[in-house]
Amino acid sequence: MTKKPMSVHEVVKLTGITARTLHYYDEIGLLKPAEVTEAGYRMYDDAALKRLQNILLFRELQFPLKEIKAILDSPDFDPSEVIAQQIRLLELQYKHIGELITFAREIQNKGVEAMNFDIFDKSEIEKYEAEVRERWGNTKAYQEYGQKDVARKDSSFGKSANELMAMFSALGELKHLPPDADEVQKKISALQKFISDHYYACTDEILSGLGEMYVCDERFKNNIDKAGGEGTADFARQAIAVYCAKAAAKKQEGLKKGISGTVETLREFGHGDLEIKKAIMQRYELTAEEAEKYLCEEI
Repeated sequence: MTKKPMSVHEVVKLTGITARTLHYYDEIGLLKPAEVTEAGYRMYDDAALKRLQNILLFRELQFPLKEIKAILDSPDFDPSEVIAQQIRLLELQYKHIGELITFAREIQNKGVEAMNFDIFDKSEIEKYEAEVRERWGNTKAYQEYGQKDVARKDSSFGKSANELMAMFSALGELKHLPPDADEVQKKISALQKFISDHYYACTDEILSGLGEMYVCDERFKNNIDKAGGEGTADFARQAIAVYCAKAAAKKQEGLKKGISGTVETLREFGHGDLEIKKAIMQRYELTAEEAEKYLCEEI
């Protein structure tokens, strides 16, 4: 048990997840801080940390965030029952991984001629996952998630996959424009939102990585070029690079303004550089070196 609420920085050190992840969990209502101080610090008490522990366990079991939220927000939520289910799922995965390791060693010893496709059968795990979903699936939030999930799978390639390719098709029609054109950048913004809404939280860092993958991975490149015409994948990469660079610059500018205001306020109240450094490290989740750099710029 913690003696007092923990800051974002302290939770990051305790759990290993990033501050960005905590902020995102707050934005989507998955994990709200126990309080937000007047200075804007998110603080997490024991109840929040217990919920975070459940979230991280379900993430290890590959449950989507919206599904985790529906389970944890269920009026029938029983922590004891949930942990028992998580343990059972982990045991099934452990068993499956053990069988895969044994099979891989068999291939290593006997050569690639050894064949056994039954080893890849995960039906037992999937069956139990379905039972967990059914157990906690009687809430409105869960049913809404389920309807959305079904809609994603209503065709052989998936409705969302087709919509994604349609977005690349539309992007391909803009290849005559420079990557930094407003119309092109709006398409990239829409692409990022679509991925976040239908697949996973697409941060600027993830989007940047996807841009490179669209060109480096032949499967992605071929599919994107097929949708939008030859060169669409590379055009998407360039446009994404511009988008992410602009976002980073905007974020940096906002961060500088925020730090500058904080430093000015603290100095007006007579705080010394060491106190100010500690304050901006905690408020903006900075390293000591980063805080020192910003302070030097303010002198």
